[in-house]
Amino acid sequence: MSESLIEQLPKIVAEGKKEAEKILERISSANKLSLQTNEFVLPAKESSDLFSQKTPEYKATAIENLGDPQLQIPGTDEIGQQKFKREIGGEWVNRLIYGDNLLAMEALLTGDEKSGLPSMRGKIDLIYIDPPFDSKADYRTKITLPNGDINQKPTVLEQFAYADTWKDGTFSYLKMMYPRLILMKDLLSDKGSLFVQIDWHVGHYVKILIDEIFGKENFINEIIWKRRQGLVNQSKSFGTCHDSIYYYVKNKESYIYNPQFTKVGTEDYVKERFRFKEKDGRIYKLGDLGSPSYSPSLIYDYKGYKPPAKGWALSKETMERFDREGRIHFPDDKSKRLMRKQFLDEWKGNYIQSIWTDIFPINSQAEERINYPTQKPAKLIERIINTVTNKNSIVIDFFAGSGTTGAAAEKLGRRWIMSDLGKPACMIMRKRLIDQEAKPFFYQSIGDYQKEQFEKSEFRSISDLAHVVMNLYGAMPFPMQQGTPLNLGYIKQSSTLVYVDSPNKLTGIWTLKRAQMLRNTYMGGWKKVIVLGWNFATDIGQAISSLKDEKLEVLVIPPDLLDRLKTKASYDKLIKSGQIRFSSLQYLSIKPIEIKEGKENDEITVKLDNYILLSPDALPLDDKDKEKLQNIIAEDPLSLLEYWSIDPDYDGEVFRSKWQDYRGNTANDDDKFRVVREVTLTVPKKSGKRKICVKAVDVFGYESAVVEGGS
Repeated sequence: MSESLIEQLPKIVAEGKKEAEKILERISSANKLSLQTNEFVLPAKESSDLFSQKTPEYKATAIENLGDPQLQIPGTDEIGQQKFKREIGGEWVNRLIYGDNLLAMEALLTGDEKSGLPSMRGKIDLIYIDPPFDSKADYRTKITLPNGDINQKPTVLEQFAYADTWKDGTFSYLKMMYPRLILMKDLLSDKGSLFVQIDWHVGHYVKILIDEIFGKENFINEIIWKRRQGLVNQSKSFGTCHDSIYYYVKNKESYIYNPQFTKVGTEDYVKERFRFKEKDGRIYKLGDLGSPSYSPSLIYDYKGYKPPAKGWALSKETMERFDREGRIHFPDDKSKRLMRKQFLDEWKGNYIQSIWTDIFPINSQAEERINYPTQKPAKLIERIINTVTNKNSIVIDFFAGSGTTGAAAEKLGRRWIMSDLGKPACMIMRKRLIDQEAKPFFYQSIGDYQKEQFEKSEFRSISDLAHVVMNLYGAMPFPMQQGTPLNLGYIKQSSTLVYVDSPNKLTGIWTLKRAQMLRNTYMGGWKKVIVLGWNFATDIGQAISSLKDEKLEVLVIPPDLLDRLKTKASYDKLIKSGQIRFSSLQYLSIKPIEIKEGKENDEITVKLDNYILLSPDALPLDDKDKEKLQNIIAEDPLSLLEYWSIDPDYDGEVFRSKWQDYRGNTANDDDKFRVVREVTLTVPKKSGKRKICVKAVDVFGYESAVVEGGS
């Protein structure tokens, strides 16, 4: 007989603690995980003049900063740090993080002092999460293209994350949650709160885990949010129409709490209670002034009126102040009790209780709807943020989805961090923030993800891993002998050399040139060389084009491969199945950039030329959608771009997105299914040669970049 979940809980707790302890040990070791900054996004969607919609003060600062090629993440140069702080309006930069949230938590706890990004341990005032809790959910993303819709399955990383989460049902789901909850507690400040939104499937079990980590004494409320207004009940049960939101604090003695009020549905209440009127016309109701509990200090006579049995609710000093302000009702009969006046024009409403029926879910007609399946209404998150944070508090959402938490935090003047494993989710959030004209933010990812997975795997060395990759590709490693590169293999029939790059490196132009050299010289030469890489320099497409070498091919090692190679048994299974697919790179090409120089500003014209996409066979699509995609690739490949952006002063390290266009943005044109293909930017004049970087992301989340100019 299999164990029940209750019997399995000790195992969940033990394994979760062990995993969290390993992570916390790594934080203080030399082998630290970092966040890689892909972009510094300065939202600008309305105009190709980067300063036209800004105030004169912003314009003056922006012109100075945009013209400074040293402007980047603060860290090494004090002058650069000061200019950076002026651009972002302070030391803090909001962050959108793509990747596994467990690794994101580790990186946030670690910090990166070199880049001026300190550890977030003990600095977060609110963590709100809405983790997926339906094992049968369809995680496909509908992509609307000019010739119809296609349905993208989750990326390989997402698929394996979901598979790991639900492979043993609720047991594996709770195993996923436990170490994350431990790290969240570490991130929270002593004033901090945790809100976990969840439904009936696993909520009661998750609450047991949070009780164990945070302490039952730090449980504040179970909030019931009515998320559906009406159901036709066709089963033998009451219709389920709510989510639970578990509200915990890190320290019950010091947490932030700002009471919230509502006037929704109070019309009859106001009519019934606010029945009295002052001579000046002010309307008020009467409220009890008796204390709910006995206190000797509150037992006193006041102007001939005797106190209630347990005393007044106010100290004598406060009673006198209320009296001076006209807030006390004195009955003509002194045997009756004093009452407090509550004026209607000062009444904030009724206190919000633990059942929320006044916030409606996102429906098909909602103005804020962005067609994301689990999108939550902004008012729901705003209520939580207003209750447990203050201005400039830091708010985090580790299952950020559609980005409502960041959007709400931005609106309310809070600082935010959002993280999600889904690339479609990150693209939606990025666009949403640009639409909102958010403050500049970092778009980051987990640095050296493959390196992290390699260190968790059973491989003893990079060379062992290279040989496994060769075998999966169908190549033979060279015999181990002195002078033989350990990352080289060959395919004898086609006289092809196979070069496997390291998961710790970015494959770029110098790797390609080394592969060419080995092809031409190693063991007398070969007809062709194939480079298999894990991580690529952003300008890899341009590097390939510049070499004009038909006997050089660059392929992508599947990013989930290390997840699938955790044991020798899994390796043997992959060899037999032949399911590993090495994909071609995707890349963008642009036409020669035109620069028209002026006295104070320059005009830069950028025109897109072509977009080369991965083979449809390598994408997570059904056969019918692959056929649709093949037609688009043949007819109009640029229509596959989700967004593109430009850094007119690229420093070669951090891409600062200072102009962007994306599908659905009609500020630049009227076509909601395509991005514009050409733009002319007005930028501050620059002395010396200008380096320009153009970055594009397609509808599947694949990135590519082109760099022009510079030395």
